[in-house]
Amino acid sequence: MNLGLVEKIASAVLYEGYILYPYRASAVKNRQRWNFGALYPRAFSLAQGLPGVDACAMQTECLALASPGAAVDVRVRFLHLVAREVGELLHPSPGPQAAEEPLAGLKEGTDYRGVPMLDIGGQIFQTWQEASEREVTIPGLDLDGLAAGPSKQDFAFPAGREVEPLLDEGRLAGVLVRRQQAIEGSVEVAAERAGERLFKISVRISNQTSLEGEYLGSRDEALMRSLVSTHTVLTIRDGEFVSLLEPPDSMREIAASCVNTGTWPVLVGNAGERDCLLSSPIILYDYPQIAPESAGDLFDSTEIDEILTLRIMTLTDEEKREMRGVDARARRILERTESLPPEQMMKLHATMRSPGPVKEDER
Repeated sequence: MNLGLVEKIASAVLYEGYILYPYRASAVKNRQRWNFGALYPRAFSLAQGLPGVDACAMQTECLALASPGAAVDVRVRFLHLVAREVGELLHPSPGPQAAEEPLAGLKEGTDYRGVPMLDIGGQIFQTWQEASEREVTIPGLDLDGLAAGPSKQDFAFPAGREVEPLLDEGRLAGVLVRRQQAIEGSVEVAAERAGERLFKISVRISNQTSLEGEYLGSRDEALMRSLVSTHTVLTIRDGEFVSLLEPPDSMREIAASCVNTGTWPVLVGNAGERDCLLSSPIILYDYPQIAPESAGDLFDSTEIDEILTLRIMTLTDEEKREMRGVDARARRILERTESLPPEQMMKLHATMRSPGPVKEDER
C-alpha cells in the first residue's frame, strides 16, 4: 500500500470545499460551507422532515476476498468545527498587555462584543469557522469474528473555549475567541459471508450528539455539533478488496447489492493494489490521484489549478489583504501563488492525461 498517496487523497477529500475562490470570507460561496459528508445530530436531521437530507448517519458496504485470519483496520476521519469570533474590546486596554493577565475570563457583552472584522496595525482579523481534524481508529478486526457479531465503538470529543489576544504595539486591541461544541458518535463494523472466502463488510457512522430547543432549526448551530467531511479508510491484511465499479463478472450481482448511503467506496493506492479502500462523500473513481503538477491545496478539486492560480494573481491588493486575514490556509495559498516560479506555472499549462486504460471495445 502506498500510504503517502492514500493520505494525500484522504486529505484532499477532508478539505474539499473548505474555502473557495475568491478565498474571502465575504464571498457568498464561503458563507454556506461544509456541504460534503456532514453528519448532523439525529434530532436536527429528523426535524427537517426530508429523508436523506441533512443525514445523521453514513453507511459503507464493500466486498473483500479474505484468507483465514484476515483482518481489517477502520479509520473514520472528519472535521470538528471551531467558531472563531473576533472580539472588539468594550474597555480598551490603557497600557501594554501583561503576559500573566488572564483572558479566559473575558465575557461577551461585558468585556467585548463580537464583530465581523477588526483592522489592527494594518492586519485584518475576521470572524470565521475553522476546523480540527478528528480520527476514530478501530484496528485489527478479524473478519471471521465480525461475521459472528458486529463491533461497535463509541467516541466523544469535548467542548472547548480559547481566547487569543490581538495586540497593537503591545496593547491589547482585541481578542479572537474560539469555541467548539461537544460531539458524540459511534462506528459500527459488521461483516457477513457472501461466498467462498467472500465477505460483505459494512461500516455505519452515526452522530449521537444531543441537540434540542431553539437549536433544532439552526443549520449553523447543528453544524457546530456535526461530523463534517466524514470519510472512511479501510485496510485489509491477508485479503483484498473487490472494486464495486468494475467487479469480476462472477461478483456483479453481489456487488450491486451493496448499499452505500452518502458515500462511495473506491480502491486507493498504486494502480492494481487492493489492500486499501477509501469511502468518500465525493464521487471518485478507483485509484484517484493528485496531479503531480499541483503546487499545493486549493480546496477545490473540481477546478483546474492553472485557472485558479491565474484568478488569484488578478486579485486587487485589498482583496489579497482580506484573503490573508481569513486563516492560515488561505494565507498559504496566496503566499505560494505569489512566489510561484515561471517554470512551475508552465507545468500547469496544457498537460493531458488519459483517465485510464482504453478497453479493446472502446478503440
